[in-house]
Amino acid sequence: MTERTAKEPVRLGYVVPEFPGQTHGFFWRETGVLTQLRIQPDIVSTRRPRLDSANQEWGGQAERLTTYLVPSSLPELVSMVRELRTPGRRRMAEIIRAANEMSGKGSRPFLRLRHIRPLAKQLAWLALGGRLSGLARERGWQHVHVHSCGNAASIALYAHLLSGLPYSLTLHGPLSDYGPNQAPKWANAAFSIVITNELNDAVRWALGTAVPRHVAVAPMGVDAEEFSRAAPYTPWSGKEAFRIFSCGRLNPSKGHDVLLAAVAEMLQAGANVELTIAGEDESGGNGYRRELEGLLDHHGLRHRVQLLGAVPAGRIRQELDRSHAFVLASHAEPLGVAIMEAMCMGVPVVATAAGGVPELVLEGTGLLVSPGNPNELASAITRLTIDPELCVALGVAGRERASTAFGHRRSAEVLAQLLRSEVASGEEQSENGPGTGRPSPSDPVFRTAS
Repeated sequence: MTERTAKEPVRLGYVVPEFPGQTHGFFWRETGVLTQLRIQPDIVSTRRPRLDSANQEWGGQAERLTTYLVPSSLPELVSMVRELRTPGRRRMAEIIRAANEMSGKGSRPFLRLRHIRPLAKQLAWLALGGRLSGLARERGWQHVHVHSCGNAASIALYAHLLSGLPYSLTLHGPLSDYGPNQAPKWANAAFSIVITNELNDAVRWALGTAVPRHVAVAPMGVDAEEFSRAAPYTPWSGKEAFRIFSCGRLNPSKGHDVLLAAVAEMLQAGANVELTIAGEDESGGNGYRRELEGLLDHHGLRHRVQLLGAVPAGRIRQELDRSHAFVLASHAEPLGVAIMEAMCMGVPVVATAAGGVPELVLEGTGLLVSPGNPNELASAITRLTIDPELCVALGVAGRERASTAFGHRRSAEVLAQLLRSEVASGEEQSENGPGTGRPSPSDPVFRTAS
């Protein structure tokens, strides 16, 4: 890295789908740390959230600072068309051929009915790739980082193929969650970041030679100062209800149904417990929430369980401050920022050993149970109700674990280091033209099935 590159700010396109959303506090904190590290993040999102799902103190400011690719104004459409014309006919033909392959049509001479919709999607991502490429040219971005490996990554891939714009990816969950064509998305990326060691192993096994040369492991993190207590945690006295708090979007993957069944089991055994769940479904309360409300009636829990909906971080801290335990019963959880926040607040945690959670919740820092097992979950929570010393010990150890190993600055520092190295490498090779050394649509690795 040259001395000049190390001192100068790096201009970065920072892409997060449908930003800001109810689980996007991590991204907002990361942009703040990047700015401190002399990285200039310019936030871009595919489109505005479908509903007011963020409901965060910073949500309004974040939305004002975000550029949305859809919808586009007339000048933006003109810029997009200009970018689509820039590569020339031969290069554009190669890109269209790549779009054909990624749609599933491949080299078949005739377009079948089942390929029309996938091809239309690829052409839409190509058009938005032109929009992203135009933004990069107008604003002087040196790089684009995408916090997704789904459609937003496809847009960045097409922007790269159109203009040589370098991009990178962060993987936040299993590859299967992000759709097809992972091999070309990763093979064309300058570098990638994954949030757990488990995901790192899975990606290398699934993608093989399509994995970029640099893949770093950097977990999402929590601001330990923001999530801290004004007074020490007080274990349950037995005089009032044992208060359980859970936080996660209302989605079947979060296992809220299992948690409701566990609470019902505890109540039937004579326990005095109450549960509060923060989070909303993707339909603003008209989706999975209705199923959960049906389960409340089925288990007779209306008087014992409260669904808060999407609430700001301040309310989350209030609930953690008054709770005796935090429980997340996810069927699959890549890591769990909500778990980190509870640990930072010194609240004893019960979570499922699903996905990357065991990398966060070590023995002695929380209790882990099998996913999808209400009886085992109820037993773990009951253990906390009868052992106040264990609650205090788990809370102290949990805060130490989350605040030291999962601080919110770590991911930004890793990203900044990789960006500066990539920018320095690009400057050294600038005499060869943009995009030199990167895969083209005709390279075999691009056609590798994902």
